[in-house]
Amino acid sequence: MPTPTNEEIDAALAENLTGPRKASNETGSIEQHSLTDQIAMDRYRRAKAAAKKPLRGMRVSVIVPPGA
Repeated sequence: MPTPTNEEIDAALAENLTGPRKASNETGSIEQHSLTDQIAMDRYRRAKAAAKKPLRGMRVSVIVPPGA
């Protein structure tokens, strides 16, 4: 199964957020995940993508003053 792209995931999240939380009819009912679960999943996905970057938002270097 191919991994969905970030754009596909963002589109799915947007669709889930705009859709109803619970729906039912004569054939059955459906309930989406809570908003807090969706936000946690989005934060996890973004943190995972940020961890793959080579600099990871932080650079460590040694600074030596010229007189030392």
